Amino acid sequence: MLILLWSSSTAIISGSFVHVCVSSRKLNNLYCLSAGTQPSFEIPIPVITNNVTTSSATVVVNNVKEAESFDEVTNPAVLRNVMENNNTTSTSSGRKDEEYLNGIKDVENLLKVHRSWSSSSTNSKVCDGKGIFVYDLPHKFNEGLMEQCGDMMPWMNFCDYFKNEALGEPISKLGKGWHHTHQYSLEPIFHSRVLRHPCRVYNANEAKLFYVPYYGGLDILRWHFKNVTADVKDSLGLELIQWLQMQQQWVQNSGKDHVFVLGKISWDFRRTNESSSWGTGFLKHDQMQNPMKLLIERQPWELNDIGVPHPTHFHPNNDNDIIEWQLKIIRSKRDNLISFAGAARPGSPENIRSVLIKQCTSRNDTNCRFHDCISGGCSQPETIIKLFMQSEFCLQPPGDSPTRKSVFDSLVSGCIPVLFSPFTAYYQYPWHLPEDHSRYSVFIDEDEVRDMNVNVVERLMNVSQRQREDMRRYIVYELLPGLIYGDSTSEFDKFQDAFSISMNNLLDRVTGL
Repeated sequence: MLILLWSSSTAIISGSFVHVCVSSRKLNNLYCLSAGTQPSFEIPIPVITNNVTTSSATVVVNNVKEAESFDEVTNPAVLRNVMENNNTTSTSSGRKDEEYLNGIKDVENLLKVHRSWSSSSTNSKVCDGKGIFVYDLPHKFNEGLMEQCGDMMPWMNFCDYFKNEALGEPISKLGKGWHHTHQYSLEPIFHSRVLRHPCRVYNANEAKLFYVPYYGGLDILRWHFKNVTADVKDSLGLELIQWLQMQQQWVQNSGKDHVFVLGKISWDFRRTNESSSWGTGFLKHDQMQNPMKLLIERQPWELNDIGVPHPTHFHPNNDNDIIEWQLKIIRSKRDNLISFAGAARPGSPENIRSVLIKQCTSRNDTNCRFHDCISGGCSQPETIIKLFMQSEFCLQPPGDSPTRKSVFDSLVSGCIPVLFSPFTAYYQYPWHLPEDHSRYSVFIDEDEVRDMNVNVVERLMNVSQRQREDMRRYIVYELLPGLIYGDSTSEFDKFQDAFSISMNNLLDRVTGL
């Protein structure tokens, strides 16, 4: 493999593949432009005919240049263009807009269904016959993947991130419970918590919920930048499906009472073009339609995809750890009105980051602070958390994909997130974020920003101090505990963390099947 370095970019030439990479928090240091830049792939969108919306349908898009990166897949303008180019709507432009809005209504209706699955229980220790069975999978499906930490990517070593049960090394500067956690560590973090769940049973006949500890995200990650065929990338997932089909518990309910936790975005598991160099087709198999899948970014039109928070760097052990942090950030002096930690996306003309950076940096005052993530500028968690703790608002435009881990970093820091696409959070996390998004965030439509119809800095300057304080109190005292994952030995009496909320909802869901 030949690595050429120039400016802040890296070109990785591997066989017949060329990956041009720039700095990104998605991969801690680099973002590779090969992601989603295939000229021919399928984009999951609702197909609407005769006023009937078909969820989970896909439309084949050939040579559609408008959709050149994953962050554009859910951009309304791009979706409309995709519909036009594939003749899935009528010839009337007004009708196209109407059908697009119908597609959005479909997403919102699915979220209502997800919210209806929310458990009323706040006590994770009361099982009442709701047993959880954890499959003892062969080593290669989980921990064996973590053992390849030194070879997952040619430019970085993941081994330190997988220490301390995948929480990573402690960050003493931020205090107790803070770690260098990688955003793709959800699978082992969740697994370690399930193994210690009070409702875990060892007899499958006593179980209501069956947990499959397959680290599918790490399986994908190890092949992302290697010159291997699609068959190689899919092999372990297919082997797992074959293994499950031989289990009586899987067969008896066709997997409906099974759950997978997958620590990458949905698109990575739904490769539709065999010539694509990105991802696997794991979630496209018929056998994977019935189980529930918890993902850091869900496919908006899939009923059994449930979005759960990205892992942050804060992993408390008990109620007092949470309370101490709440008091610290509510008292934090916020000298910055606005901050944005990120980098431009020059290869994605639809992305609004460049506009936001220009608006943020063109003023001579200190209302907006831009922290450039080029060349690893955002690789130190303590730097970002400190910035967010000093800011009233944190800009959260889409990046490599619609969602951002940074949204949760800002919330955990008491910084009000400013969102520009509903797909970044509103259509993702119905179990962990409230339906009334105005209680914890500010929304500014990205089309308005792109068309220069709004100045984001000026808009946020008009939010009163009282409004900011009300939103911050709601974030810190109501939302924050449910957005973080406690460590593997954590016990909470006053709070439910993200793990507990997810498990309670899953248990109630399968009990009602």
